Amino acid sequence: MYKSVYIRTFGCQMNFHDSEKMLGILEKEGFTETDNPSNADIIIFNTCSIRQKAEQKFYSELGRSISYKKRKTGMKIVIGGCIAQQEGKNIFKRFPDVDSVLGPQNIYMLKDLIMGKRSSIAIDDNPEIVNINLPLKRADRLRAWVTIMYGCNNFCSFCIVPYTRGRERSRPSEHIISEVNKLAEDGYKEITLLGQNVNSYNSDLDFPGLLRHLNKIEGIKRIRFVTSHPRDLKDDLINAISELQKVCEHIHLPLQSGSNRILKLMNRGYTYEEYADKILRIREKVKGISITSDIIVGFPGETDEDYLKTMTALKEIEFDGIFSFKYSARPKTIASKMECQINDDTKSDRLKHLIEIQDKITEMKNKALEGTVQEVLLEGESETDKNKFTGRTRSNKIVNFQKINIQKGSILLVEITKGRKHSLEGKPINI
Repeated sequence: MYKSVYIRTFGCQMNFHDSEKMLGILEKEGFTETDNPSNADIIIFNTCSIRQKAEQKFYSELGRSISYKKRKTGMKIVIGGCIAQQEGKNIFKRFPDVDSVLGPQNIYMLKDLIMGKRSSIAIDDNPEIVNINLPLKRADRLRAWVTIMYGCNNFCSFCIVPYTRGRERSRPSEHIISEVNKLAEDGYKEITLLGQNVNSYNSDLDFPGLLRHLNKIEGIKRIRFVTSHPRDLKDDLINAISELQKVCEHIHLPLQSGSNRILKLMNRGYTYEEYADKILRIREKVKGISITSDIIVGFPGETDEDYLKTMTALKEIEFDGIFSFKYSARPKTIASKMECQINDDTKSDRLKHLIEIQDKITEMKNKALEGTVQEVLLEGESETDKNKFTGRTRSNKIVNFQKINIQKGSILLVEITKGRKHSLEGKPINI
């Protein structure tokens, strides 16, 4: 009987939450998690195909795991996530030692795959995914991810997600509310609502309506959400962030490019001017909100002028932080077939200068918080300094401070004494 499982997760929060579901399923069957793949009975890779670099990392680790399997009788290897959905049966052709392939919409079949009760591949479209509530083994006892919807209908020309995670489907609000109520009973203080585009959540409630219901749940202190699509960001959501006490003052709103020509080629559905106007409205309505974003450099056909418009956008908007990437061609996407693909040296050079500019902006924004008092949720010991605690502000900024006699999960007021490039330093007050 297989009893130990090693799981390696690549990619976004949704993948990490999917791994929690896989572990929840297996724990019910008597499995225990191990951090040593060479000794595991089951190795699961929960993969990401959003960029080529993530794929390369996975294939490198898969090669090592196959060598472990050759030395351990009975070991099984399962490939899950977006690469599983993207490649399907081709994985078996390339890697005959792989035992099972499991797409993101079919996690509930994991047990039967491992036990050999069904065929070794499960990548079919699954409209019922919104009604399947799986067991979870959560990685954190303080903060929890909660899926509110699956899939995506946007078909941005660079993105493979609609092909790997299927069409957009929203979970019934009663399922979400029930899950969050249970989290509150179990002592969780913070939830993050997950969806490819939470703004288009549409069940018996819309997204602002869902937030208003969740805001009433006692015990939950903070509500976050990712990701918002700028095209679908409306004033009713901005008003909800402003009015609801538990909804945190932070929004992740991917811009991708400051060039209208590139935004049109990306099929983003907005102009830079429309995006900037929404940022202005958010900042007017929600004081102290932090705004983070995604930026892609080197999209096919991106000229120096297009790139400079993105740099100008960074300076005009002054994001609190960004996730920035070199464009990576993905199979099935329209952009992968476009002419004028940018060479890697140019993409690397553009990314380097973009990060340099944003780092200065982020540090400036953090320094502006020096002397302010911020509400911080204590997450535990700092990973880099065992003498310090670490926590996050409502605006999702990391704060480090000297250890004091206070429990993990406490919410305290901290005076910010130093703003750094990627974090803040502070001093608890009234303790």
